Amino acid sequence: MSLAAFGFLHMTIADLLDIFLMALVIYVIFRWIRGSSAMSIFLVVVSLYVVRVVASALGMKMITTMMETVLDVGLLALVVLFQPEIRRFLITLGNRYKGNRFIAGLLSRGSGKKLSSETVNEVSEAIRSMSESRTGALIVIPNEIPLYDIMATGDKVDARVSRRLIMNIFFKNSPLHDGAMIIEGGRIAAARCTLPITEKMDLPASYGMRHKAAIGVSEQTDADVLVVSEETGAVSYVRSGVVKPIANINELKLILDESFSDKSEA
Repeated sequence: MSLAAFGFLHMTIADLLDIFLMALVIYVIFRWIRGSSAMSIFLVVVSLYVVRVVASALGMKMITTMMETVLDVGLLALVVLFQPEIRRFLITLGNRYKGNRFIAGLLSRGSGKKLSSETVNEVSEAIRSMSESRTGALIVIPNEIPLYDIMATGDKVDARVSRRLIMNIFFKNSPLHDGAMIIEGGRIAAARCTLPITEKMDLPASYGMRHKAAIGVSEQTDADVLVVSEETGAVSYVRSGVVKPIANINELKLILDESFSDKSEA
């Protein structure tokens, strides 16, 4: 079926579908990188592609050839430049598939990532004490994606989770307080770990390096992160780049129970 409503343009249903899908891809990419430093790069790439299309339509062979070369050679460079965004997008896509109960069940078999009720209680009580004393803390709890590369940046601990140990590690004069703690499989796996910093540019001014690191690691992995602000004592729960303020210890326990408790204990 040909559409002659545009005069010199002869379009088919397939052409309209092609345009719609391309617009949808651009929209998804725009939402995906909005607020990050990659936005300016994306706008330049789109502009170059538009120039190539217009030049090709007008029969400008030299400019068309040059634009095609720039876009083809620049593809590998774009993969490198957009590596954090691509990784975050794939993780986000994977997390959505994990929302399906059947797929989540297959992925979680034998993972050993759940936390006991005792561990949840110890972590929550440590967070409450550090919040009251305004002791800065950054605790990362992975789900399905292991954090071996991040744990390698810190010091191995491999100890049972206890509130006193958590508080001692984050005590301001402790040699392990500067960095993140990783709790994996119900044990404190590592401390003083370095986390990736988010590239988002539209964060509130009140967010310090702990919040930026928490957002960064939750964007690049499926880990959940707990943050205690050293300045205010405020507690935040971070998942998939979204920061949720925690009003009280009961709310924190409820979130941790829903996210990490081993339901097989019940």
